[in-house]
Amino acid sequence: MPEFLRVETIFFTLLGYPMSYLEFFGVLTGAVAVWLSARANVWSWPLSLVGIVLSFFLFFQVQLYPDTFLQVFFFVTSLIGWWQWTHPAPREADQQQELRITYTPRPVLLLGSAGALVATALLGALAQRLHQWVPLVFSKPSAFPYLDSFTTVLSIAATFLLMRKKVESWYVWLLADVVLTYVYFLKGIKFVGIEYAMFCAVAAYGAYHWTREFRSYANQPPAA
Repeated sequence: MPEFLRVETIFFTLLGYPMSYLEFFGVLTGAVAVWLSARANVWSWPLSLVGIVLSFFLFFQVQLYPDTFLQVFFFVTSLIGWWQWTHPAPREADQQQELRITYTPRPVLLLGSAGALVATALLGALAQRLHQWVPLVFSKPSAFPYLDSFTTVLSIAATFLLMRKKVESWYVWLLADVVLTYVYFLKGIKFVGIEYAMFCAVAAYGAYHWTREFRSYANQPPAA
């Protein structure tokens, strides 16, 4: 593995905290990408791809295995989301010919919530045993297998909602970000923890901004 991608390779030390290149640039690209998402800016997708690759190597090295797997999912869905935002069906397009912001039907939300609980239990049980089943790859036990799995499931759900520009995506992100802030501080990757604390504020802003844009559609003529 290149030295740049190792958590032991330190970029600088701030207030006694050793900052790796991997953590610093992963946080930086991820933060900008999330802010652009909250602004419904399509360039959030390509920038997020860079942050996803860096996060993959970071989480693997600190034994957050569900988060590691999640980055593979994020990479694929970022490509799909980028396409969906820029190539909407005619009836789903806004005035900029991009995907319109909408809400999710309540029955879909209720069914999704039940599915998330089941998926958390299954993924948590898997993560708890990875080091026993595949010791050559996962040499240490998973840290917080069920809590990490819960945030992984939330992140997957929020990503699908974000791909379709659903307002609820930001409320799901907010819940996931609160829990992840706690987990990352406990694992000692404090700069990532600070990033996710900031993501909580960005998620709240995203919910506000997307709601306001959705309401503005009532005053706009249909897209051509």
